[in-house]
Formats: sequence, C-alpha cells, structure tokens
Amino acid sequence: MVEHITSVPDGLDAILTITGFSKESFQRLITFIRVYDDEDLSKLFNKSSWAKEDFQTEWDLNKIKHLLRSNKKFAEGIVNIFFQGATIKVIKDTLPLFEFKKLDINKFTFTPESLIDTIVRYKTKGSYKALRKGNPEVLIENILNSQNLKFEKGKFGISKVGDIPRTMDFIVPNKTSPKLIIECSYSVTTASGMGDKAKTEKTVAEYINKNYPKVVFVGFIDGIGWYVRKADLKRMVEAYDYVFTFHNEELKNFEKLLMEVFNAG
Repeated sequence: MVEHITSVPDGLDAILTITGFSKESFQRLITFIRVYDDEDLSKLFNKSSWAKEDFQTEWDLNKIKHLLRSNKKFAEGIVNIFFQGATIKVIKDTLPLFEFKKLDINKFTFTPESLIDTIVRYKTKGSYKALRKGNPEVLIENILNSQNLKFEKGKFGISKVGDIPRTMDFIVPNKTSPKLIIECSYSVTTASGMGDKAKTEKTVAEYINKNYPKVVFVGFIDGIGWYVRKADLKRMVEAYDYVFTFHNEELKNFEKLLMEVFNAG
C-alpha cells in the first residue's frame, strides 16, 4: 500500500474512492492529526516525521501527495490511518459515525459487501445527516427532555418587527415566551455557506438583544470543519451568550446552565 500511494500518481485518490472519503473530509482529518496532541495518535501515524510547520493553513491534496512521495514515514502514517485509524479512540470520538465507519480495513478486501457500503455512503451522505441518528441536535433534544423542558422550533417575532431572520433550532419553552434559544452548527467539511451563517448569527443576536433582552442565546459549535474557518468561527462565538461543544463535559455544563436559567425563573 505504501508503494502504491508513493509511486502511483493517483494512488491516494484511488484509496479515497475505495473507502468513500471525500478529498475535503480527508484534508480535515489530516488537519486534526496535525493539531491534536495525543500519544497514541502520534505514534501510529508517525507524526514525529511529518513536516514541522506551525499551523497556519490547511494542507491541500497536492501538498499531501508531495509529502507522500518525499517522506516514506509520512506515507506509512497515512496508510495506517486507513488500516488502523479505527483503533484510535480520539479518532472515533472526533469523526461522526458515518465517516468513522469508512476506516474499515475490509474495504481493501474488495468484497461485494464492502464496495456496496462505499457506494451507499457516497449516495446517502446528505440524507444520513438529516436522519435523527446522524444529527447532533438529538443530543440537545434529549437533554431538554430529560429536564422536562418544552421547546419549539422555527421562526418567531414581534408583530411590529416581523419574524426573526432565520429558523431557530430550539426555542425554550416556546415562541410566545422564550427564555432560551439554541442554535447548533456541526461541520466536518467546509463551505462558503459557513461565512454566510456566521454573518446571519450576528444579525440574529442583534435582533434578540433588541427585542428579547432577557433571552439567553446559546450556540453549539463543533466539528473539524470550523477549525479552518477561524474568522467565521470567531464571528459565530461572539454572537452567542454561551458557547458549547458536544464533548461530554460541555454537555454537562449546558445542563447546569439550563438549571440556572429555568430554576431561577
């Protein structure tokens, strides 16, 4: 496998096709490995032999291919991502399940089942993200339900002002008497729409502060995709009163916030 990706011009592209990884998703994974400090991850992927660069920008696919050809240890580390990446806990915890299951060594047995799985994942990625089991918003919903908090979704507003500028993910407890509004943004890849979303959240925050000054505006922001959109991420964070990720400790802090807000009221 190392010889294949170092000597065949399209060797890496072929591996990405076999596993079902998009080029952008693979770039995000490389970015994560570059910036995350973990002993098991570093050892398995030969991170000590990677190009020593302070993170300024993400490596594009041409850069990665150049390193594959010029650095054998780097190439071995990349191969280990596909063959043993699924054994690294931090990788499992970071990648959405839909992406994590692409790190299946059986992909390289070329069995009909493994090839069909890849084809299906290419075809159903968008619809999977929309399903409840693939949607991080379900975690928020479960927490709200566990605290017996009612919520609504959608637009709302003051009749003289009009509807709020976008559909809200959670309005707690309702649109008539909102006390807390939650927006969720989990992104594995990047897109120009992330910049638009950041600008919109600022507008939403201004609207809430003006028309609902006592409402707490909460943002859940997570996913590797935001790491390479730092300017947009900064605007997003500045828009919210509180910001959380989907890490277990962060979810516990969110639960504490809910108790503070609703027990006080």
